[in-house]
Parts: sequence; structure tokens; C-alpha cells
Amino acid sequence: MNSEEQARSIRQLILETISVAGLGHIGSDLSVTDILAVLYTDVLRLDPKRPQWPDRDRLIVSKGHAAVALYSTMTLNGFLTHDELMTFAQRDSRLNGHPARAKLPGIETCTGPLGHGLPVSVGMAVGARIVNADWKTYVVTGDGELQEGSNWEAIMFAGHQQLSGLTCIVDRNRLQQGALTEETNSLDPLDAKFEAFGWDATVINGHDHDALREAILAAGAKPRVVIAETTKGKGVSFMENRAVWHHKVPSADQFAQALAEVSATR
Repeated sequence: MNSEEQARSIRQLILETISVAGLGHIGSDLSVTDILAVLYTDVLRLDPKRPQWPDRDRLIVSKGHAAVALYSTMTLNGFLTHDELMTFAQRDSRLNGHPARAKLPGIETCTGPLGHGLPVSVGMAVGARIVNADWKTYVVTGDGELQEGSNWEAIMFAGHQQLSGLTCIVDRNRLQQGALTEETNSLDPLDAKFEAFGWDATVINGHDHDALREAILAAGAKPRVVIAETTKGKGVSFMENRAVWHHKVPSADQFAQALAEVSATR
């Protein structure tokens, strides 16, 4: 299964899981789908049979509210079964509304509170350097969570340390809960801000798999940020670019329409 095929399947599973559970951050899940598909298909060095393999690459999905997208991707890559995916957010399930490291192998750190994943990833990248390991650290952040000051402390430190083994992918859908990011607290020019702290920065179409692959895999002497311009609710016409779909469950008719639309496109 290539990354485009996987992205289509992830979106189908997102819709199915949220429909069964009756909750989930559907717009955020759909915007990050292509990023996760490329990471798991073409970038990450992982072994689902040995999720704690010492030489694995580390991935932190800092925007933990997009848990259904992450769990769906893990299902397609052998970390979970479909039956377990359907237990999302149920009592005694390992699949919390936000990922929990203590419950689920394959999760590197808990990412409920926003603004923590990037600082933790910086610590992991430092750890890899200390032990002279060759694994890489990747972190996916939302753009809204970059309003948290803890991120900028981490960005400053990573640039100073020239942590070339660290890559941050920003899901830049320009929407957060209830508002546009630029109306709440403007982030632009985001690439220039990272560059000022000593990072390599590139801005791409976050739904273009070739562009994602090339940008994420690019090598350099600095930490790298890939600012992936995405669409919230990507693939579903009535959800795209609408803040109301940050956390909302489709009706039965909406679910049928959404499933048909995501099944027809990558």
C-alpha cells in the first residue's frame, strides 16, 4: 500500500471510528492524514512487532487531539487490529481520546496538553546525540498549539544545539477550536520565525505526498521544520475549512456522504 492509498484508508477509518465512538476531533484528524501516511509509509523506521525496539525512529504527534488519525494509521501499519480501533474512547480501552504512552506500545509520550510534544522531542533528539544513536526524532504539531510559549523555548534550544536529527512537521490548517489562528494570535511569517532560531524551514502543500516526502527526508546540519499547509476537514466538502468541525460528529446522512467523498479521492 503506497502513501496515497494509505491516506484514503486512514480517512475511511477516521470516519468509521468517530461514527462508532460518537466523539472525536474529526477536522484535525483529516488535516493531518497525509502527513501521517507519508511518515509511516516512507519515512519512519519502525517494527510493529517490536514497538520498543531501541533503534526505532521516534514519532510524537503533539496535537494529541488527532488521536483517531494516529490510531487509524497504526492499525494499517500493524500496531493495532481493526477490532481494537473500534474500541476508541470506550471504558477500559487502550485507545484514549488523547494518546497514552503507558497504555499503548507505539506511543512515545502522552500528548493531551498542547505544547508539550515539541519540547519532549527536543529531549529525545539530545538523548540520541548523547548515546551516538542514528535514529531520528519526528514531531507533528498543530499550528494553534504553537501559540504555547513552551514550544519557543524548545525551538530556541534545538537551534542552538544544531539538532540535525530532529524534524518538526507543522499541520498548518490555520484553524483552531472556534477561530482562525491568525485572528487569535498570528503566527506568520512562521518559516522566518523558525529560521531566526537556527532551523532550516520549508513551506509545502501538506496534501502533496511527493512534496511531503522530499521535505521530511531532506538532510542538513540544523533541525528542520516542514510547514505543511493543510485544509481542516480535508476530503469532505462540507467540513473543509470550517472551524465547527474541529470537534463534531457527523449525522448518519453526513457520514454516508463523507465516506463516499473520501473513498473517491486520496
